[in-house]
Amino acid sequence: MSEQLIELRGDCGSCFGLCCVALPFTASADFARDKPARTPCPNLREDHRCGIHARLRDEGFTGCTVYDCFGAGQKVSQVTFGGRDWRTGSREDARRMFDVFPVVRQLHELLWYLTEALTLPAARPVHADLRRLRERTEALTRGTAEELAALDVPAHREEVNVLLLRTSELVRAGVGGKGKKKNRRGADLMGARLKGADLRGATLRGAYLIAADLTGADLRGADLIGADLRDADLTDADLTGAFFLTQPQLNAARGSSGTRLPASVTRPAHWAA
Repeated sequence: MSEQLIELRGDCGSCFGLCCVALPFTASADFARDKPARTPCPNLREDHRCGIHARLRDEGFTGCTVYDCFGAGQKVSQVTFGGRDWRTGSREDARRMFDVFPVVRQLHELLWYLTEALTLPAARPVHADLRRLRERTEALTRGTAEELAALDVPAHREEVNVLLLRTSELVRAGVGGKGKKKNRRGADLMGARLKGADLRGATLRGAYLIAADLTGADLRGADLIGADLRDADLTDADLTGAFFLTQPQLNAARGSSGTRLPASVTRPAHWAA
C-alpha cells in the first residue's frame, strides 16, 4: 500500500472521537441502540477512546467496525480546528466541528480514489489530470470551517467522478475474460448466486451485493467503487487487481484466508473467526 493511502486511514489517537459524536445511528443489526447526531455515544470515554472497542461486534455495534473516516477525523481535529477539543472548547466550535467532519470525510474518500487511480499504470493517460484534481481536493480539505461548510461537495464529486470513470475504462480495457463486458453498475444483486462467476474487469459500481454468494468468484480487475458488500461471501474469491475497493467495504463482507486481495486493503481480522 502506498504511503499516501496509509495517510488516508483513520488515526483515532489524533482525533477527538468525532465519528462517535457527530454521526447519528439507529438501532438495527448494525447498532444496538439509537443515537442522534452531535450527541456522544455512551461508549465514548473522556479520553475520546471507545470503551468497548475490543467487544464492538459482541455488543451489537458491528456498524462501528466497518466504518473508516479516511483520515478526516484527525484532519478536522488537528488541522481545521488546530487541536481544539470539542469537550473543552466553545459550544459554537463544537457545532462547527461536527458540521464540518462529514464534509471532510467525503473529500478524503475522494482523495482515496484519486490516490489509488494514480497507482494504476493503465490510467497513465489521465495521471496528469488526476494529480491536478487530487492537489485541488487536498487544498479544499485544508480550508477554514466556514469555507468547508459552504463547499458544494456534490459538484466536486461529479468532477472527480468523470476522471474516475475514464480511469475505470482504461484499467478494465486491459483485463481479459468475459467479465469486462458485464455492466452491473447499480445492479440489484442482493443474495445473488455468483459462486465461481467470471467477473474479471466487470463494472460493479454501486451494485447491491448484500449477502451475495461470491465464493470462488473471479473479480480480478473489477471496478468496485461504491459496491455494497455487506455480508457478501468472498470466501476464496480472487480480487487481485480489483480497484476502488475500500477497507470499509471489505470489513462489511465475509471472507477467508484463501481470499486474494489487492494491495490497497488489508484482510479483516474478523475473517479469521
